[in-house]
Amino acid sequence: MKTANSLELNASRQFTPWLYDQNISLVFTTYQAGKLFFIGLQPDGKLSVFERSLERCMGLYVQGNSIYISSLYQLWRFENVLATGQTHDGYDGLFLPQMGYVTGDLDIHDLVVCPDIAEKQAEQLVFVNTLFSCLGTMSESHSFKPYWQPPFISKLAAEDRCHLNGLAVREGKPKYVTTVSRSDVADGWRDKCIDGGCVIDIETNDIVVEGLTMPHSPRWYRDRLWLLNSGTGDFGFVDLERGQFEPVAFCAGYQRGLAFHGDYAVVGLSQVRKNKTFRNLPISDRLTAKQAEARCGLVVIDLCTGDVVHTLRIEGVVEELYDVQFLPNFRRPMAIAFKTDEIRRVITVDDG
Repeated sequence: MKTANSLELNASRQFTPWLYDQNISLVFTTYQAGKLFFIGLQPDGKLSVFERSLERCMGLYVQGNSIYISSLYQLWRFENVLATGQTHDGYDGLFLPQMGYVTGDLDIHDLVVCPDIAEKQAEQLVFVNTLFSCLGTMSESHSFKPYWQPPFISKLAAEDRCHLNGLAVREGKPKYVTTVSRSDVADGWRDKCIDGGCVIDIETNDIVVEGLTMPHSPRWYRDRLWLLNSGTGDFGFVDLERGQFEPVAFCAGYQRGLAFHGDYAVVGLSQVRKNKTFRNLPISDRLTAKQAEARCGLVVIDLCTGDVVHTLRIEGVVEELYDVQFLPNFRRPMAIAFKTDEIRRVITVDDG
């Protein structure tokens, strides 16, 4: 019998062999439960699940040996401190928090590392400041420095006017954002979430595609702009010439979090909330028509066929995910966080 605090992860039959064949592991965030999860393989080939507590963790960005994570009022860089071939308690990746910035509760969603931004900001981070309806960068003396705001936002105010949430990098620069609406009043996005979503090119301020339903997680991959049209349950890409969203696969859950590896995409799924904003989304009717229920977990989609080829279902205390990333060349990663004594004892020396 499941208890209120229980957690159960069930992988499809070929999920673990796929992780092995691809030589990858996965990391994902669940802000609802305040957990950072690492999914890899044990030495016997069985699933390895490692979690750490990180309050309201959301955005993820992986670059080499670094993982960047947004949390309730801070941004963190975790660094793998193990050399190739080295292990720690059976894990081949040990991610340790190395750098943090206090931002205040900005409701940070997506974040990226951009070496080519015009001014070399601290850590070269650009993040979605959802509370202020803008993109921001780090400041050495303030909570954030504004980087860009939508042309329809008349004032930077802590009002979450349009629910700006997603950010995609193209050729090393921030390029596309997703927003749930073009509202310019406090919390106005909730009134336009059915068909008010759009993608904006932040270099030109042009609307790339509109009429979307709660879009999230724009990503540039293989010369295409991919995203999640979360309110309809569709994963797909934008035909930039025609300004149209092209669905590729339907997923049985509210989608947030998208990453790519080779011919595969991994998509994070959440249960659909019961409040008024989410109750009338088209995905609810589509699930009913397919005699299915929204689930929480990860799905792996074959980009060549559009088929969901592997799944990881999550049941229990975790009901919502936000972001997911691949960790190439790590079989079984873990992290040190702040709520155990381990962080006092893991000490490394830079002898390079």
